[in-house]
Amino acid sequence: MSSLWTTLRNNLRQYMILLALLAIIIAFQIMTNGTLLKPMNVSNLIFQNAYVVILAVGMLMCILTGGNIDLSVASVVALVGACAGTFIITWGWNSHLSILLCLLIGIAIGAWQGFWIAYARIPAFIVTLSGMLVFRGLTLIVLGGLTLAPFPADFLAYSTGYIPNFFGLDLFGLRNAASLLIGVALAIVYCVGQIRGWFWRKKKAYEVENPWVLMLKLAIVSAAVIWLFYTLGAYRGVPKVLISVGIILIAYSYFTSHTVMGRHLYALGGNEKAARLSGVKTRQLLFLAYVNMAFLASIAGIVFAARLNSASPQAGQSFELDAIAACFIGGASAYGGIGTVGGTLIGAMIMGILNNGMSIMGISSNVQQVVKGLVLLGAVAFDVLGKQRGQLNFLPFLGRRAAKQQEGVKVEN
Repeated sequence: MSSLWTTLRNNLRQYMILLALLAIIIAFQIMTNGTLLKPMNVSNLIFQNAYVVILAVGMLMCILTGGNIDLSVASVVALVGACAGTFIITWGWNSHLSILLCLLIGIAIGAWQGFWIAYARIPAFIVTLSGMLVFRGLTLIVLGGLTLAPFPADFLAYSTGYIPNFFGLDLFGLRNAASLLIGVALAIVYCVGQIRGWFWRKKKAYEVENPWVLMLKLAIVSAAVIWLFYTLGAYRGVPKVLISVGIILIAYSYFTSHTVMGRHLYALGGNEKAARLSGVKTRQLLFLAYVNMAFLASIAGIVFAARLNSASPQAGQSFELDAIAACFIGGASAYGGIGTVGGTLIGAMIMGILNNGMSIMGISSNVQQVVKGLVLLGAVAFDVLGKQRGQLNFLPFLGRRAAKQQEGVKVEN
């Protein structure tokens, strides 16, 4: 029990985010009379928030470098969509070649901004604010203020539609039983990976979590994954865009936690001067963070254009705010050096459910903005006050005794 309490205490913030997500889901499920978790709405939630998750992962890489943010991502989304529409619809170019060219344009945009931030040492806020204006203006120039539509089927195939019910499976009366099998397979792979990692860390004499805590986590995550894919199977199946999002989440989660460059990214955000003196190539890392951000923004632009089946000069409005909010709500520190891809995903889910739930309830967009702003302020205040007063000691429910017990306890973020 002592080990269990220590684990819970050391990961208090992460568990509180999960509890907050669960509370929000339950609240909106009740207030929407069960509409929130209906299979069709769950599928819509994935389509509506896929590009936000993609942007949030890239934004996390920027925030890790020292609390920096990229204000230009929404404009990059619009510009890449405009380029795709021009290449494919207006000029009739091959869709696959056009997608590749759009990704290269995104990388070039990132290199442009990364140079000014990393090597010219102009504050990221100023550079990306400039980019927000420049790229939105270029979008209007490229489109001439018009909306281009529709895209051909081969362009839409990457991020619209659903994985078919292969082999014509019929299980539990699901419309697409293949979704359930995919969910079960993913749950098994996740459990095997976590258990192997636990034994590997124990063999290396690293600190490991309580076995009962590990089993509880595996049971909860597996049940959630299987339920999600079962629900999707009850509608039309697994959205194709979920594959792209899943690959990005897995790749960047591995990058941040299992690679040298990922560890250097945290070191850069923790203390740039100390990291540089330790041999970390801080300028190159900062440069690559913004190249990566623009690259992911170009992917999000393609996904969003495919979802709308059009290239609009107004595309991407306020996307940067949702991405930034998702990172901070998910546990990223406003000072940099702290944050995880998993936490960012949870933050994006909270933002997505807030948007979707309030829309179902017919709440005006003005009120929605107020709610999301307060949620963001609360998440950042949680982080800042925690650093000012010591490991969350300001929270009254911990009590003095629990607060004292946390002193000297190393907390992994």
